[in-house]
Parts: sequence; structure tokens; C-alpha cells
Amino acid sequence: MPQLTPLAKPVDMSGGFKDFFDTIGLTGGGLVTKGIAAVIAIIAVRMLLQLSNDPKGALQKGSLAVGTLFVAVILALYGDTLFSTVTDAKG
Repeated sequence: MPQLTPLAKPVDMSGGFKDFFDTIGLTGGGLVTKGIAAVIAIIAVRMLLQLSNDPKGALQKGSLAVGTLFVAVILALYGDTLFSTVTDAKG
């Protein structure tokens, strides 16, 4: 019988959620930031799907939806850095 090769090293998860979030590279605040960005992205996609037949109104609502989607992407990419500067204040 052939020797099995391990694909990943064993990880001790006895610390619960903290160990899990450390393995995926997220903190609690990072997870909240990603969740907020996901909700904003869902709202933006819903806005895009509900465009009207009026060309002027559709252009206005479409540009608002694209801007909202842009904010969601930026928040997902740089939200950890953005909010870490606010919460790490010394006083």
C-alpha cells in the first residue's frame, strides 16, 4: 500500500474561534468589516437590478449603485487598515 502524504500540517484549534480566525488571517474587527462590505455589496447589486425604464432615472440610479459597489470593494480591501487607525488611539 502506498505511503500517504499529508497535505497540511496539523493545527491546534483548542482556543476556539480565536485560533480559527488567526489561521484565516482575520481578527474579530476584520470579520465585521468584511461582513459590512458584503452587506453593502448586496445592496448595490439589488440597486442595479431594480433600474427603471426611464433613461435619466436609470442613469442616476445606476451611477449611485456603481458608486455604492465601489465603496463596498474599497471597504473589503482596506477596511482593516482604515478602522485600525481609529481604534488604536492612545489617550
